[in-house]
Amino acid sequence: MRRAWLAGLAWLLGVVGSPAETLRIATYNVENYGAADRMVAAGYRRDYPKPEAAKAALRAVIRAMAADLLILQEMGGPAYLEELRRDLRAEGLDYAFGHVVDGDDENRYLAVLARRPPRAVKPHADLTFRYLGGEGRLKRGLLEVTLATPAGDITVWGVHLKSRFTDRADDPMSATRRAGEATAIRDLILRRHPAPGAARFVVLGDFNDGPNSQAVRFTGRRGKTTIANLLPASDSRGETWTYAYRKEDTYQRVDHILVSPGLQPLVADGKAAICDVPETMSASDHRPVVVTLRLP
Repeated sequence: MRRAWLAGLAWLLGVVGSPAETLRIATYNVENYGAADRMVAAGYRRDYPKPEAAKAALRAVIRAMAADLLILQEMGGPAYLEELRRDLRAEGLDYAFGHVVDGDDENRYLAVLARRPPRAVKPHADLTFRYLGGEGRLKRGLLEVTLATPAGDITVWGVHLKSRFTDRADDPMSATRRAGEATAIRDLILRRHPAPGAARFVVLGDFNDGPNSQAVRFTGRRGKTTIANLLPASDSRGETWTYAYRKEDTYQRVDHILVSPGLQPLVADGKAAICDVPETMSASDHRPVVVTLRLP
């Protein structure tokens, strides 16, 4: 237990560095923190809660990050988020604010935890886009969070794009749908920040796609306009994967953090970090990504 705590402290110190004014923002897919069909030690179970051991590991990871603002994917409903807040508070990490975004997915929600109440929180559950001759809708919505900081307001856009599962032969792996979702998100961000070169915002979450995918590229650019730049990210060993597909024993980077050109100078060391404390492999099939901003 002590070794795990020391490892978490060492990781955190490596990310934060000096005790200057900082803001840590993270994204974490918590793998079905709610009732879901799942495999457990006793076999396959339907509508089964996340095991307590996995919850304890998840909290250890979140405590190691100690993010000021945390965007969560695959969260259960409000009662599950309140449970997580309560248990973290009992273990010494108090998130004063929590919010769950309603979406079409009734089991996996987008959510936010913040150590201080944000200036504003605006869920977007009604974004639509053109999709294969018809209209698509963001399955899990979009979260817009505005933070008041000593450097001025910073906006955080939390996303969770469509999974790779599809029932359409004309959209294998749902890549076209994710690209459409990313386009709708990008266009809304541009309406909010028409001059991204001067604006300060972060776009982060589970894109269910790699760094070179259309979904990630469309989020960061429209034509010749740079909207946000994808931050490089690695763990303490230099590995860059964030998602482990256990069935096939494969590892991919699908969780990303992008920052606007106006915010990029504040990114500590010019990159993000992937948390790899020992508990990450027991907590979720994803590893969280965190960016530290040094505020002037």
